[in-house]
Amino acid sequence: ECPLCLLPQPPEAFPTLACCTHRSCWACLEQYLRLAVSESRVPVSCPHCPATLQPDDVHRLLPEPALRDKYEEFLLRRLLVADPGTRWCPAPDCSYAVLAHGCAECPRLTCGREGCGTEFCYHCRQPWHPDGPCAPVPPAPSLATPPAQLAPPEELAHGEALAQAEAEDIKVCPRCSAFIMKINDGSCNRMNCTVCGCLFCWLCLREISDVHFLSPSGCTFWGKRPWSRTRRILWQLGMVLGAPMVISLAAGVAVPVITIGIPIYMGRKVLAGGPGVPVVLLSGCQQCLSVTSSVLLSLFVSPIITAVTVGVGVPLMLTYVYGTVVLSLCR
Repeated sequence: ECPLCLLPQPPEAFPTLACCTHRSCWACLEQYLRLAVSESRVPVSCPHCPATLQPDDVHRLLPEPALRDKYEEFLLRRLLVADPGTRWCPAPDCSYAVLAHGCAECPRLTCGREGCGTEFCYHCRQPWHPDGPCAPVPPAPSLATPPAQLAPPEELAHGEALAQAEAEDIKVCPRCSAFIMKINDGSCNRMNCTVCGCLFCWLCLREISDVHFLSPSGCTFWGKRPWSRTRRILWQLGMVLGAPMVISLAAGVAVPVITIGIPIYMGRKVLAGGPGVPVVLLSGCQQCLSVTSSVLLSLFVSPIITAVTVGVGVPLMLTYVYGTVVLSLCR
């Protein structure tokens, strides 16, 4: 039975995939791939898990040559968009990509597509301007704002409010400049661009690392806006002044909890019976001996675990507080 259409199928109707062991019928996989490629969701993942389908499987399952060509084009564009040295020709109706590695000092680029030859700037990605610096890119016109010359004052004010709300909901990917829309309700600010795969912060529009929201930059994992400068400075000062007391308290609690907790846990575990060994097969003396031996062994091991945990955790916390936080305060 196919897990997608829930219809009984013969064994030969279930093609094998190189990326995983999941099975679906040929017709369901064809329809799934057809929709995914038509909606430019490339690379395509397995319908049952996050594993990416191999290009050979996609070509084997897609019947239409046009869809296979689209798949290849979207896959290539995804790869080029993720490349920081790729520049796209700004001419209308031209989607030619120029691989411009090492062109920062000589920023004049020329589109290589036959019949185009447009010259544009490597830095601002606008038509070539030999007599002046790079001009800022004008903002995209709002879809919600009516023309100013045709709108009365009250409608103009309403249009400006809509434009402001839309500007907060639609932002640009910092890597590929694709438009990203998010409901500005204070939900997760860790965004993933579906075009180039860039992970960026919705608040500051910078590519993020794993510790971005732990750094004293003001960006919060949840919330509509970053912290104010006053709140950020007060939080950093509180961390610097209160770190010794908090770290000492945490270490003072962790040491007895780990040292005493591990033997108690092991004793209870052995007393309850190990996996595959029923408690009824052990006599009273054997059970007491096994519990005692496990507790004594844990008493020797738990100080080592405690020392490693405290010896590694405390320096890391101190390095973060008096390294990252202090440097942020100095800036």
